[in-house]
Amino acid sequence: MIAGPQIGRVFTFDQHETFMIGRSEDSQFCLPHDRFFSRHHCLLEIAPPQCFLRDLGSTNGTFVNGLKAETAHLKNGDRIQGGETVLEVEVSTADTNQDYSQDPQKSSDTTPSLITILCLNCGLPSKAEVSRPDAKLTFLCDNCREQLKKNPQPIPNYQMIKMLGQGGMGSVMLARSISDGSAVAIKTLLPEVAVSDQSLKRFMREIEVAASLKHPHIVSYIEHGTHNGIVYLVTEYVSGMDASKLSKMRGGKLSYQEVVKIIEQTLAALDFAHSLGFVHRDIKEQNILVDGKFPNYNSKLTDFGLAKSFKQTGMSGVTMVGDVAGTIAYMPPEQVRDFKEVRPPSDIYGVGMTAYSLLTGAHALDISPSAGISETVKAIFEKPIVPINRRVPEIPLRVAAVIETALAKEVELRWHSAREMREELLRAATLFL
Repeated sequence: MIAGPQIGRVFTFDQHETFMIGRSEDSQFCLPHDRFFSRHHCLLEIAPPQCFLRDLGSTNGTFVNGLKAETAHLKNGDRIQGGETVLEVEVSTADTNQDYSQDPQKSSDTTPSLITILCLNCGLPSKAEVSRPDAKLTFLCDNCREQLKKNPQPIPNYQMIKMLGQGGMGSVMLARSISDGSAVAIKTLLPEVAVSDQSLKRFMREIEVAASLKHPHIVSYIEHGTHNGIVYLVTEYVSGMDASKLSKMRGGKLSYQEVVKIIEQTLAALDFAHSLGFVHRDIKEQNILVDGKFPNYNSKLTDFGLAKSFKQTGMSGVTMVGDVAGTIAYMPPEQVRDFKEVRPPSDIYGVGMTAYSLLTGAHALDISPSAGISETVKAIFEKPIVPINRRVPEIPLRVAAVIETALAKEVELRWHSAREMREELLRAATLFL
């Protein structure tokens, strides 16, 4: 902070985080008495060494280097201004715990190095900022990343059969194990930015920990590894479809009885995972696979911990660059405000959003389907949800109430645990059988 009432204050980030600025008390940088700022003024996403700013539709605007900006990729020395408050961006490779007061020259030599890197697939050169000039990076250019999403490379010991789906992180293929003929799903993960060998190793370690989760309603990991620099995950194959596709087949929504069945199994999986200290972070219809016929659905939660690992190891880069809200629309306020500090109540909110969508075919917040990131983020913090019965009057009030409780903006007003929500949901549904 180089100017304003809080001059001298320093905020330091060494991994993927989000950082809210505004007058609201839930902003990390709160300016309650500065009327220039809106309640939720702007949001920074930091994925070192990248930093991205997005104005959240503020009344007076956000200025970068003296120019009004809706979005901006920030670099070393850039200045963010609102009213009298000025923040200066410093991108450094220094150890933040090191005292440079006795040797300022060392501090000044800590800006990132710019090196040339080659695409792993086609050899196209590009530039990347690194902490050391000798750093080894894995990099895919935009064209190759898109090609590999559409046509994933073969993985040793597996016969690729067909594409099952594509997402932001990569693609999923149905495959057959050459050793025993069993059907499996293989997810290939394609880094959005150049990543270091150290980051890839950390990602693999985190996936190995998540792979230890064994539960009837969690998709099991079989193995994981890298091939030609591409990370792959092999999981059990669930022969049904994800809950999003299931609802689309039914005209956009499901009966409340079907939703209760799917959601109570998802909550059972979360209850187990939360008890072991795991948080999913990315609950949505696409991550719930449903097999069988109702009332004998068998639902399984997939991609456990993947969103967290992909972001925090730097493989995702900054994720709010475009203007498509996507998964952000399912995030609770605390997760948007501070991605790093996500706890079980955030998963409960995600379950509530998912259940609401499956029941109504609409988003819980009063936003258009094409809403951009800024509109969506403001709605997450400031807009109440639309009551379920206003959208679908025939849903039992007690069932609706259980789901709406999960969507409280304040953590303490949600269900205290996945188990508690599951029990209340089953109790409410039983009353109407």
